[in-house]
Amino acid sequence: MQRTSADGQPARSVGSPRAPQGIVALGLTASFLAVLTGIALGGTPAESSPRREPPAIGASESNRNAGSVSRSRSPSRLVGQLLMGRMTGPTPSLELLGRIRRGELGGVILFADNITTDARTKATIGRLQAVAREGGNPPLLIATDQEGGDVARFPSAPPGLSARDLARTGDPRISLGAGRDTGRFLRRIGVNVNLAPVLDVPATADNFLGERAFGMHPRVVSSFGKAFVRGLQAEGVAATAKHFPGLGTAGANTDYARVVIASTERTLRWRYRPFVHAIRGGVRLVMVANASYPSLDPSQRPAALSRPIVTDLLRRKLGFQGVVITDAFTAPGLAMYRDPPVLAIGAGVDILLYATHEADSATAYRTLMRAVRSGDLSRADLEAANLRITALKRWLERER
Repeated sequence: MQRTSADGQPARSVGSPRAPQGIVALGLTASFLAVLTGIALGGTPAESSPRREPPAIGASESNRNAGSVSRSRSPSRLVGQLLMGRMTGPTPSLELLGRIRRGELGGVILFADNITTDARTKATIGRLQAVAREGGNPPLLIATDQEGGDVARFPSAPPGLSARDLARTGDPRISLGAGRDTGRFLRRIGVNVNLAPVLDVPATADNFLGERAFGMHPRVVSSFGKAFVRGLQAEGVAATAKHFPGLGTAGANTDYARVVIASTERTLRWRYRPFVHAIRGGVRLVMVANASYPSLDPSQRPAALSRPIVTDLLRRKLGFQGVVITDAFTAPGLAMYRDPPVLAIGAGVDILLYATHEADSATAYRTLMRAVRSGDLSRADLEAANLRITALKRWLERER
């Protein structure tokens, strides 16, 4: 079966031969080597000459100024901030630009068909951001999947290794360096959110995630995943821990089938330990899965629509105060529910990711606006999500 990224798009294969395992064959960049030589052996991953230590996320970031901004925006612009949409081809359509200018879209996700040369991609991103500014809107979140290995929208860019190969080196500092190199590249292009790393813990070696997972034990995934997050965010690019509360025991890819994970709550707690460590380490976004977890929510709603999972578990129990983003929001597991966008925002999700067709996010915008007018979506839910999104965007602006 063709591997896909978490967003439901076919994984882009890297054409060059895979480097042999071992540090000698990693093809480390100069900055990568600087990380290795500047860090003492042992202990937790550390940075040499850090750009800036990313602070842990707390309620203080959702400050009164961010709240004031949210309260002053019209409902239509509040709704727009909740949507991240697809762009077709390397040049944005006039329709997409119009929606961005009107504040109907808060973010854009990039795939292989959007990317040509680095210079042209940077210019395209610059145009998107300029149009957002012209409309008096906050900066856009520009996201991509740059996991490494088979899932790399910029195939010749870092990280050169997949998550599995990074873990096989046995040294989390290499994952830290890969994260920093990746963050430095993405920030130069204009991408400010990386939908990586994968923090799922596969139960078997033939799990559909394949090389996208760091390993089959939470300790390994936590160590290498947290290091990659730290490296990305040290370079001013927000990392995304995905797919909470875990797809390690999934029997199929949620992009193609409805998936119910029957693991006990105890087993799930063991498997979502890497997310706990990433949250404590200050990861900026968490992506919630489209699978259902009856032991966590007896209603069997997918995690992206589940208030017990998003609000009660992720936010209250685990203390995550950052931005919650969905996996690809056109998954089969969502189709049986009426108005999934409204249910997701009501559950505590902040951003809905539409990664298949450009028109999908426009349809979601209309659905959410109808819910606002009917009272099915409250102003309080809109403002709460916007508060967290505004805090993220302000962090990104400070890190530029």
